[in-house]
Amino acid sequence: MDLCDVFKTKKIGDKIELEGWIRNNRDQKEFGFIDFYDGTTFDTLQIVYTNELSNFDEVCHMLMGSAIKVVGTLVESNGKQEYELKPDKIELVGECLGDYPLQAKGRPTREFLREIAYLRPRTKTFQAVFKIRSLAAQAIHEYFQSHNYVYVHTPLITTTDCEGSDQMFKITTLDMANVPKDSDGNVDYSKDLFNKQTYITGSGQLHGEAFAMAFKKIYTFGPTFRTENSNTKTHANEFWMIEPEIAFCDLNGLMDIEEEMLKYVVKYVLDKAPTEIDFCDKFIQNGLKEKLEKLVNSNFVRITHKEAIDILLKANQKWEFTPNYDSDIAKEHEKYITEYYNAPVFITNWPKDIKAWYMKVNDDNKTCAAVDLEVPGAGELMGGSQREIDMDILMQRIKENNVDASVIDWYLNLRKFGGCYHSGFGMGFERLIIYLTGIENIRDVIPFPRTPGSCEY
Repeated sequence: MDLCDVFKTKKIGDKIELEGWIRNNRDQKEFGFIDFYDGTTFDTLQIVYTNELSNFDEVCHMLMGSAIKVVGTLVESNGKQEYELKPDKIELVGECLGDYPLQAKGRPTREFLREIAYLRPRTKTFQAVFKIRSLAAQAIHEYFQSHNYVYVHTPLITTTDCEGSDQMFKITTLDMANVPKDSDGNVDYSKDLFNKQTYITGSGQLHGEAFAMAFKKIYTFGPTFRTENSNTKTHANEFWMIEPEIAFCDLNGLMDIEEEMLKYVVKYVLDKAPTEIDFCDKFIQNGLKEKLEKLVNSNFVRITHKEAIDILLKANQKWEFTPNYDSDIAKEHEKYITEYYNAPVFITNWPKDIKAWYMKVNDDNKTCAAVDLEVPGAGELMGGSQREIDMDILMQRIKENNVDASVIDWYLNLRKFGGCYHSGFGMGFERLIIYLTGIENIRDVIPFPRTPGSCEY
């Protein structure tokens, strides 16, 4: 039986059998208390054992982290819980040795726990974080499935990518100690497994667009990879992305979808993980629950990039990076804009020269139909755009950005064979989990993080 089912269905007097782990064991002369958990619920069950147990001395010496099997009866508790377990039998299933790094005394730092990432899911902090991660993933699928989207598994191995090959991991089966060369002295990729240079994907967008031209509404949700050598709290080299693509959808329609989806996911987590959210609110980020509830009930603001820069330049503020009409906005700017409106803010119509080649160029030929969503306390959470469908403009943008058109001929053909106006966005899943939990570092919302200089386990 799972502990979560005990809390849902069982009552005082019921006989139960459980398997799980000891979070703490406080033994005394004639009795003891075990905080028991099995991972199926955030809550623990107190086991109160006495010297009536035939193996009382053995149980007294069972250490924190040990796996046990217990059979007993639910009885009324003298503490805060509704009930506790009076055991008839406690059996040691897996011994935990005395050098167990997670001891009851003191609270280990998150930096220390990254060094033992294989054990940190056993702590209450990371049980809360990864339960919220699981529920957020489920909410994303439920939102899109309930709105008639098709879930598409785009390839992880690709010959092209919208992020550019300089940000992509190269893969090969060639012998690195004896790389074959062609007549010009370059690597002879015809000898490689796929007969050409290939990469691990940094985005499923381009392939997703192909499926949107057949199913109207699709989404991808899977791992992506970037070679960016960045050691910030919000960057990792392996992370998960949600990338919907919607046919017959303009930029305004896209923002409607982004807002509705985000509110759905946040409310889902608030409803399904109240205990975990309360824990994060108390021990990770004070005010977290209020922040999330406020987002669900907010009206998202929509402004242009020019309007955002106007606000920043008029602010009585000393900036580290001076706001500029032709440039991106910095973290300090994102923070100010969301505080200025006291709400999530969509910023649209960005300078085309700082955005990707596939984004629709506006009639002014200076800006493009791109949008970033800035949320209070986190900054940019989503980025998207209406896609360029004018072949002449698209080819010009490809040329300006030094994109090899020959490797995306199939993508360009989408504009020739029944193409239509369409839009899409991307959301880094880990950034969402940072927002939902209050955890500051992306390394603490990924089970086994891959960052520059670190690829453990």
